[in-house]
Amino acid sequence: MTSASTNVPPFRSALAHMRTQEIVHIARLCNEHPDAVSLCFGESDLPTPLVVREAAELAMAQGKTTYADRRGVAPLRQAIQDYHRRTHGLEISLDRLSATSSGMTSIMISLQCLVEPGDNVVVVAPIWPNIVIAVEAMGATVRFVPLEADDGVWSLDLRRVDTACDDRTRAIFVATPNNPTGWTMTSEEQRDLLDLARRRGTWVIADEVYNRIVYDGSVATPSFLEVAAEDDALFVVQSFSKTWSMTGWRLGWLVHPAGLAHQVGNLSAINSTGSATFVQHAGAAAIRHGEPFVTEMRERCTLGRQLVADAFKGHERIMAPDVPASFYSFFRIAGATESPLAYAEDIVRRAGVGIAPGTAFGPGFDGYFRICFAQDPKRLEVALNRLIAAV
Repeated sequence: MTSASTNVPPFRSALAHMRTQEIVHIARLCNEHPDAVSLCFGESDLPTPLVVREAAELAMAQGKTTYADRRGVAPLRQAIQDYHRRTHGLEISLDRLSATSSGMTSIMISLQCLVEPGDNVVVVAPIWPNIVIAVEAMGATVRFVPLEADDGVWSLDLRRVDTACDDRTRAIFVATPNNPTGWTMTSEEQRDLLDLARRRGTWVIADEVYNRIVYDGSVATPSFLEVAAEDDALFVVQSFSKTWSMTGWRLGWLVHPAGLAHQVGNLSAINSTGSATFVQHAGAAAIRHGEPFVTEMRERCTLGRQLVADAFKGHERIMAPDVPASFYSFFRIAGATESPLAYAEDIVRRAGVGIAPGTAFGPGFDGYFRICFAQDPKRLEVALNRLIAAV
């Protein structure tokens, strides 16, 4: 009897140093402390609205459990088309709309359309770490361009974006509203970035998944689609996770040039064969009947945002910029710069609160931390009181 060989054939070098997210590390630590209140993940504690759950149950009862069109079932894509018409006043043709099995899948498909090993993607930071990992998994590199916080307001210097680009830059990635800061581009800034991309001959990948969580009375934040031409080199990523509290359903969509419809469909097929058919019908119900829930979500986030602002106001060690959109506070704690991950670990152990270290969102954000305030107010108040006492 011979023993099995312990020699493992080599795998792709791009995967050799793939990091475990610091956010996941803190979440796991919270699981070891049953009394901990975790605010480190990006999801509300509101359940998916009943009308969506019932639509999924009905679709399953009707046998809608087979393979679906790789770019999404017709009722969902038509609902998405109507959604853009209603929310942004845009008429987007169906050949530019593809349903995907999550916002992250939309991002991955965009990168697979564009990026070759040795290319680079310019990323506006701080940014959700999955984007960075996805670029690196493609064999490309990330060039960070950081937002700047001035007197409690985040801003982007487009000249720094321009400087970061070279002839191997395949895309500029920007999240607006931004996760984790809530910074949001104006329509004028979006026009300027598109002009820069056209001049550079590169693409823009815009993550707009938080565009309905906004606090200035608008229906939604400005979209690149409102200022772009139909044939612009632009991908716009959307998701059902945040607006309709559907994080576990895995459903999103991608707006892309019509000429890439076939390629997007093929990539969707090899990534996941599309989202589950009954989930897609649930997504259509979310768009058609979920506006009352969007209002409820925004109201909960508005209250959470105020609770955070009140808790941090005047604190001698905490600097928290304003949050115009999204449901996060990205704040700095003076003296917590040496090892933000260790500091976050200590907060879990001493105070029973999970906060995400700013270093998870890109270099240069030592001392920053993110919390999600889309929570039940009583639960959030407990966490904030513990955090303030620990700091």
